[in-house]
Amino acid sequence: MDDSLYFSEHHLATREMVRSFAESEIAPIAARYDASGEFPWPTVKRMGELGLLGVPWPEEYGGAGLDLIAYMITIHELAKVCASHSITVSAHTTLGTSPIMHFGTEDQKRKYVPLLATGSVLGGFGLTEPGAGSDAGGTATTAVRRNGHYVLNGTKRFITHAGVGEIFVVTAVTDPGKGTKGISSFILTKDAVDLDRVREVGVGHDAQLPKLKGFRAGKKEDKLGWRASDTRELIFEDVEVPAENLLGLEGQGFVNFMRTLDAGRIGLAALSLGLAEGSFEQALRYSAVRKQFGQNIGSFQGIQFKLADMATQIEAGKHLMFHAAWLAQHNRPFSKEAAIAKLFCSELAMKNTLEAIQIHGGYGYTKDYPVERMMRDAKICEIGEGTSEIQRLVIARHLQRELAD
Repeated sequence: MDDSLYFSEHHLATREMVRSFAESEIAPIAARYDASGEFPWPTVKRMGELGLLGVPWPEEYGGAGLDLIAYMITIHELAKVCASHSITVSAHTTLGTSPIMHFGTEDQKRKYVPLLATGSVLGGFGLTEPGAGSDAGGTATTAVRRNGHYVLNGTKRFITHAGVGEIFVVTAVTDPGKGTKGISSFILTKDAVDLDRVREVGVGHDAQLPKLKGFRAGKKEDKLGWRASDTRELIFEDVEVPAENLLGLEGQGFVNFMRTLDAGRIGLAALSLGLAEGSFEQALRYSAVRKQFGQNIGSFQGIQFKLADMATQIEAGKHLMFHAAWLAQHNRPFSKEAAIAKLFCSELAMKNTLEAIQIHGGYGYTKDYPVERMMRDAKICEIGEGTSEIQRLVIARHLQRELAD
């Protein structure tokens, strides 16, 4: 891809910085954290120090003051090495922080965003429930107004950072008779689950944040991939939430989180593309050193065709993803383009990681090479932020509206 099409010198400098950090500090430890399932606090702390947990936010709120393109470059470069680190940045920034930046009051921004943008604490987004996955409008968590505050009851499922995070944006039904127009969103705070560990590392906890009684993390999920990313339930048991923690207006929660998900789809497209490209680079290098029948396997046409197809589709994915990001950055409609990019890149991640294993042969099926981990990490990309089926539904509805217009 022609770098000048989307990137300035600042973007290229960001790419080189993130790439160098990922290759030197994350690549050596990625397999170990994947195997243990432990959250990689030391490298997450380093990402905060480098500004990677607040890339697109203004400096006045503790951010790096860069733009959306730089943010997508960051997610993409991290995912080429480790999807767990990449989703940590993506979920924290897009899902945990952006709703406060976009829909919060100035007081809410001043209170919460500097903690998030600097990586002092991690954030998350409580939307998915046991009965509300693709049907996000099926939210069952309730928020009842009582004596100047809201009382929340319910459970959220598969929430990134539910355990390690301290600031969350969550959705709840404030008016059951209004359907999706009766869903509102709130800012909730709690302690990280392992305070001894975060105090040891020196990041992840802020003692000044109010801890809401009855708000806690549930069991940690034992996942196929993204194993170094923290995923748990969020549980609300008569949680008294101050009225000033309402995010936006009552009844706007559904509309606002749909906007958040649109942007999140570009981020997941960038992560997926990183997996697709990272596994391709592993396969390309392997094909140059692995010998069979007296020559490098990269000299065989069967392998060359696989590599050519992988490279071609990566180039297509880059244009789809960065085009959607460019539209969003310039405040143009991007919902359809985000869905297209997410659909294409997530399915490409699955295809390319499988092909990379095939090129590695039996070695690719072992944990001695990163392509095995990359394949496991790729599968969730076709599920999270809206399944492939939901993306096709979103795209089709846009096409039908365009035809009607």
